[in-house]
Amino acid sequence: MGATLIVHTLGFVFCGTLLSFVYGLVDADDVLTKEEQINLLLKAKQKCEQAIKSKHKITEGYCIPEWDGIVCWPEGLPGRMVSTACPDYMYDFDHKGYAYRRCDINGTWEPASNNNKTWANYSECAKFLPPNGNLDWVFYRLYLIYTVGYSISLGSLMVATVILGYFRRLHCTRNYIHMHLFVSFMLRAISIFVKDVVLYSGAPLQEMDRFTVEDLKSITEAPPANKTKFIGCKVAVTLFLYFLATNYYWILVEGLYLHSLIFMTFFSNRKYLWGFTLIGWGVPAMFVTIWASVRATLADTECWDLSAGNLKWIVQIPILTAIVVNFLLFLNIIRVLATKLRETNAGRCDTRQQYRKLLKSTLVLMPLFGVHYIVFMAMPYTEVSGVPWQIQMHYEMLFNSFQVIDFKKKM
Repeated sequence: MGATLIVHTLGFVFCGTLLSFVYGLVDADDVLTKEEQINLLLKAKQKCEQAIKSKHKITEGYCIPEWDGIVCWPEGLPGRMVSTACPDYMYDFDHKGYAYRRCDINGTWEPASNNNKTWANYSECAKFLPPNGNLDWVFYRLYLIYTVGYSISLGSLMVATVILGYFRRLHCTRNYIHMHLFVSFMLRAISIFVKDVVLYSGAPLQEMDRFTVEDLKSITEAPPANKTKFIGCKVAVTLFLYFLATNYYWILVEGLYLHSLIFMTFFSNRKYLWGFTLIGWGVPAMFVTIWASVRATLADTECWDLSAGNLKWIVQIPILTAIVVNFLLFLNIIRVLATKLRETNAGRCDTRQQYRKLLKSTLVLMPLFGVHYIVFMAMPYTEVSGVPWQIQMHYEMLFNSFQVIDFKKKM
């Protein structure tokens, strides 16, 4: 009874924390180029100017609303400090902070003391301006972790796939499914390496480190568009999303196969193999193709590495569905194992041995069903300077890149 209660409790915890996990599922690796940031800034300027023109009357004696090159300032009450939220279109701003201006008693914006420009305080926003060597080291360490991890996993997977394919006595439905899963892991690792080369070899976020607030204010026009320059980037991001999705769906296939063996009396391996193949490769191809088509039509930015609002759900909802289904299969199998252990040991007093057997079975099944994906569900993505974010990212980079090695040990 106690083991079954634990299983049900895990289910409630999972469902209760699921939504907090979804938001950061895919879009945690955004990289912004200088051209993209400038275009976002100019769009905000146009929107601000339209809003000012549409305002019928400006209160007499108040400081006038205006665009200062970064922020759209509202009317200012004479003799008061005016604050506005740090704009979300500035990618590397601290969006929790505020920018400040002072409206003097004459109804004009207070000028800076050392020049003829208007005074403004962006210290809470411009967190990217001061150098941050410690954060650079954190990113470099994360890069080393997943590069080494995926490289080792890629090599070991190649060996495992060759062995399973070479020896005919190992040819069976179970090992065919393992081979498909291994190939999806390999393609995911390769796509990550390719994406890194494509995204970080051009003019990425590092160029923004040399910008100051005054540099941003002086931008008046967008750089010339060169869409062919970003074709490789779009292809790299699309393939990365596809192979990431196939990873989740082949883990789901592993769970479906094991669940079918346990709960279906007459189970034809050959009959269901083609269906499993369609689930593992076909379903991700469908929703990633839809995402790419919609993205190209409605949000064809220079590169597709940045989130495009609600379009991310086209990819995230199917991946979330795979995680949910697999976790429910996991709970159901653990429930059956707990029931069988209780029936086998009926009349015995040593319940600790039952729990040890159940724990051992659970630990074996966890990597197979991708249960480790829910470890940080209750922890939303935090700012990159926060310790929780660093703990989460180190865990994910280490576990995801080395995951396949642990998975192979459970085979």
